Amino acid sequence: MSTRLATGPAEPATDRTVVGENLSLPLFRTLSGVLAGHPYLKVVVDRVEDTWHLLDTGAHPFHVDYVATRVLGMDLAALDAQLDAFNASVYSDPERRFLLGVLSLHTEQEEGRERPFLVLETTEADTMGGGLLLFFYEFVRARVDSSLPLLLKPANHGQEEELSAISEQRVPRILSHELFGSRERTPLNPGEATGRLRFFRTAQEYRAAEHGLGWADIVAMPCLPDDVPRVAGFINTAPITPLSHTNVLASGWGIPNAIVRDLERLVDEDGLDDAWVRYRVDEDDIALERLDHEPDLRAPAWHQQRIRLEPPLLEDAPVLSLHRLRSADRDRYGTKAANLGELHHVLDSRTVDLTSYYGRPRPPREDLYGHLAARLGLDKAFTAEQLRFRAAEFVAEAVGAPEGVALPFALQQRFLASSPALQQGIGKLKMALELDATEVLDSLCLHLQHLIRQTPVPESVTRQIDQAFPAAAASRGRLVVRSSSNAEDLPGFSAAGVYDSVTTVHGTGELLDAVRQVWASLVSPRSVRLRHQVGISLDDTYMGVIIQEYVPASLGGVLVTCNPTRREDFRNVYLNCSPGSPEQVVDGTVLPQQYLYNTVEGGGRTVALGSWGQGLSADVRARLADLSLTGRLLQSHFSGTDVDRPLDIEWLMTEQGDFRLVQIRPYAL
Repeated sequence: MSTRLATGPAEPATDRTVVGENLSLPLFRTLSGVLAGHPYLKVVVDRVEDTWHLLDTGAHPFHVDYVATRVLGMDLAALDAQLDAFNASVYSDPERRFLLGVLSLHTEQEEGRERPFLVLETTEADTMGGGLLLFFYEFVRARVDSSLPLLLKPANHGQEEELSAISEQRVPRILSHELFGSRERTPLNPGEATGRLRFFRTAQEYRAAEHGLGWADIVAMPCLPDDVPRVAGFINTAPITPLSHTNVLASGWGIPNAIVRDLERLVDEDGLDDAWVRYRVDEDDIALERLDHEPDLRAPAWHQQRIRLEPPLLEDAPVLSLHRLRSADRDRYGTKAANLGELHHVLDSRTVDLTSYYGRPRPPREDLYGHLAARLGLDKAFTAEQLRFRAAEFVAEAVGAPEGVALPFALQQRFLASSPALQQGIGKLKMALELDATEVLDSLCLHLQHLIRQTPVPESVTRQIDQAFPAAAASRGRLVVRSSSNAEDLPGFSAAGVYDSVTTVHGTGELLDAVRQVWASLVSPRSVRLRHQVGISLDDTYMGVIIQEYVPASLGGVLVTCNPTRREDFRNVYLNCSPGSPEQVVDGTVLPQQYLYNTVEGGGRTVALGSWGQGLSADVRARLADLSLTGRLLQSHFSGTDVDRPLDIEWLMTEQGDFRLVQIRPYAL
């Protein structure tokens, strides 16, 4: 449920909306629609008239349209002209006349049979306090069939805190992650594919068959590995987050991905393993249909996809501190380093306009500047200059950029040129790619990687690294060495999880080993195959390196400035986190906590607690709300001319409580 985004479709001729009637299960089914697999019904409580309206879902897609036109006698043009003020009157006014909500129907197993129950909730932007929530629940409870259990689901963290002062005996409740955390089927990335289902119960089964996987396969297993090849679709039979590496790959590749926890039962009942199937994932449904014959498949569009890189600049360039780089330096130092340099510039200069996302029209609204001003604490008489200044100030106060140095492509080029054996290995690999001799690629890549890791680094290259990051600094503690290629974070080619980063480096000797490991990851079998599939030439591909001092983290994770499972949602950003390093979130070693934060009206809600038994404190969740708004503001700058293009931001909270952004890149949709 959400506040109205645009004028709804014309009402059908029949409208079964009822006013003042008690709700039975048959009446619920008559009026309800289906959302995310569950029947649901919109309700409007009129406190002045002491009655309620049960809306025919097919006739009334938006609460506010119904209240304005059918109860108050307004026309839609008048509503559009004052939509934000009207929304405030029904979602945030503590003395509001109307209470808007949704009833959804669920079932639970009890003594071997299914028992239905209803859940009442408001929109995520609703600011009902404890008194209104209590009134709303008791009003609805008195008018619903007493045989149907009714639970209240707080729609945001604010409502959770308000309800904490009210006993659960008086207001029985259920939290979002409790209601949906065990759901059997969850869409992750929308799409449709026809292919052969390959079902693996264990990682060992997958490894035994992975070399035989092809572009027409749909791979299903509990948790797909990060190095899965490009195929037609993914199915996970165990919970994962939408921000996992494999789902980032699915998004970038445009293939369907979902969690289907009962797939093993479906496979056994319908003989789906190794069968041809049609697989569809959308925001509200997941379908898997067995075909009775092998389809006539055409090669996928990505077989013809060709991505062109800007020519890398290989002339001598110095090792530079990250704060001296800008986005234009990506052709010398790689995308990751250039983006971190640009982040330093944004935070230091405070002159960049970070408000343009909110300036885009969201019909019927001309812009969202008023909402942003409210989030930033400005009064209603703000000027555009005040809004831009406050946005830049807010971001600079909320987050920091990591310190470190960036090694240019030129150092890798000098290293490769220093060894005839390396040159010979590169030549053989280029020849195999030109001849499309894929059967020998893996062995050539592995041999070349071994050579890179074992070849001594020329003294001139070592000296440049030592001068920029001296041995005294390297010996002080743990270092982090990250990849920064020019063949990643590109439109149509994210390369999430493809290149190596080394996070446990101590001392100068380990530092050089880590740099060579990062360089070697550029020619791993997987990275070479993925680039070759989209026409990225080995000649044009180079690896920069970022060296940083390790910063201990109390909390870390990833946020994307969109709702990855509901693409039309312009309000929310999706945030994952877990105690400690953000690497745990992206590499899938733990199931993170998951949150949605509304960056328009404000507020947040818990989606899942992951591997952790309890959620974060209210204070930390409020800090994460600020971090989420910061990500949205940075989107205005880093997304260029398309301000709706979301960002993927890796972050950590230091032990002192400060936020650091350690990576910022486009999020593939």
